[in-house]
Amino acid sequence: MPPRNRRRAPAPHLHEAAQLADQLQAAGFTKRDIARIIDRDPSLVSQFYTRHKGAAYVPALTHVLAAVQTAGITDTAELAALAAPHITRRTTSSGARARVRTKAVLITPTGTGTGRAGAQAIASGATRLRPLIAEAARQDLRLAFTVRMAKSGYTLASGSRTDSPGIRRDVVQRADHTEERSYGSAATGGFDAADFARRVDAAGGDVTAAVHGWLLETGRIHEDAHITHLEVRTWRPR
Repeated sequence: MPPRNRRRAPAPHLHEAAQLADQLQAAGFTKRDIARIIDRDPSLVSQFYTRHKGAAYVPALTHVLAAVQTAGITDTAELAALAAPHITRRTTSSGARARVRTKAVLITPTGTGTGRAGAQAIASGATRLRPLIAEAARQDLRLAFTVRMAKSGYTLASGSRTDSPGIRRDVVQRADHTEERSYGSAATGGFDAADFARRVDAAGGDVTAAVHGWLLETGRIHEDAHITHLEVRTWRPR
């Protein structure tokens, strides 16, 4: 018998958010760039394709694509500023605005503030910490941070006096072979928040890259070290 003509399965239809993301990628942006522009995790952009999410971001992505195509804007921070007014929070079944599962970034009147970024936020540059650092710089505050990564990522031994912690109690070792190390404190004076704000700006708003760059410049980590968690603390100097 002659072979049957088999129909090829049609290509999956991409909804509007995925189509816009495709056009931005064709213009040279990565999924991570798109996530930064809409201030979300890169996994959400992937779900434009796999789970048909992203309808709420179509107006923002449309404006961003227009800015890229007509004005030639390529800076992700500038595109994020253009996208922000067109991003609306999703609503619950009752019509109320849905809560975003993030930790609030707050600096108290005394200058004390704390912000944390876990694995998902780290993947998109820990941008949620940028407002905390920017406000600390505006108020001339001091800053310290705690970094968590694989032990093999550090170049100096745990508790080394050459490293910022200096004493063992500022190093926390985890069962998954990662290690937390704190850099700066009120006792040691910490760091100038304005200096770190400039580093973050130079990294295009990527807080993870700014901290990684400082650790690399100061010889504390290997070049391929990967930060998994980050905490930033601020206070007002006496």
